[in-house]
Amino acid sequence: MNFKKQAVLLLLLLCVDLCLGAGLFVMAGERFETAGKRAAAKQQSLASVRREKPSAADLTVSSPEPEPRVVALTFDDGPNAKYTETLLDGLKERGVRASFFLIGESIEGNEEIVKRMDEEGHLVGVHCLRHADLTREKLEEALSQLNETRELIAGVTGKAPEYMRPPYGSWNDNLSESVSMEPVFWNVDSIDWKLKNTSRIVNKVMKDTGDGDIILMHDEFSTSVEAAFQIIDNLQAKGYTFVTVDELSID
Repeated sequence: MNFKKQAVLLLLLLCVDLCLGAGLFVMAGERFETAGKRAAAKQQSLASVRREKPSAADLTVSSPEPEPRVVALTFDDGPNAKYTETLLDGLKERGVRASFFLIGESIEGNEEIVKRMDEEGHLVGVHCLRHADLTREKLEEALSQLNETRELIAGVTGKAPEYMRPPYGSWNDNLSESVSMEPVFWNVDSIDWKLKNTSRIVNKVMKDTGDGDIILMHDEFSTSVEAAFQIIDNLQAKGYTFVTVDELSID
């Protein structure tokens, strides 16, 4: 073999080696690139999982807001020249509006108290003229007593009452058909007129009272007035709001 042939053969072998080497390099590069893409994809997937995983704050279950609870505080047999103004002072101090059902014969001489009740946002209603059991009266006499008391209140406040409470809670169909005012009864009887003991009155009312109840009290005893203040403070601390009876649904 002459020198030229040997040179050509060597050149061909060199080219083959270079091509093989380049091929291997490209394959290695492709494998490296593929591995890199796989690693990057894995890292991206893990990052996505981390982002989607809820935080401790997300897992915290918020407590629902408690439903508002309301109660109506009502007073019969006023106005009382000795105790009603003290009661009104305490109600105003606590931001509470109550409902008062008045005796007609007690209004004369206490007109300013009745006017104050109305001006301070309390409901002023009719009880009776002389605290009589209306079901034992002739219908005409019962209606006369209610209407006279209503007119006395309207003469002071300028508003004819729309609500009344029958003495002793005594009621019948004849009265229901004839009286234009809405009768208001009660769910919780404090029997303050009988107990005349502040602590016992408070304990009874607190034990018996629930959402939407109407509490019966009287503003003619010092023990009742003091008990009313403690009842208000205790129920407000439990989240109750005091409303007038017209703000409740009355069956």
